[in-house]
Amino acid sequence: MEKKRYAIKTACPQCGCTSLTVLSPEEIKKKYGDVPNVEMECGECSLKYSSEMKTACPEWDKECKMGS
Repeated sequence: MEKKRYAIKTACPQCGCTSLTVLSPEEIKKKYGDVPNVEMECGECSLKYSSEMKTACPEWDKECKMGS
């Protein structure tokens, strides 16, 4: 049985480059924890920025009940 995976998609506020990361629930918890915002770094311009999980991955946000 295949594990559920979630796509976390963000866009750099400085240069507009997008980032797409696909992770399992365990990987999300290990990398980001159960926080409302994820910390990202743009691969193009190296800007470090924060993105709301409910925007970056609404499906994960809903499933882990962070939005409630």
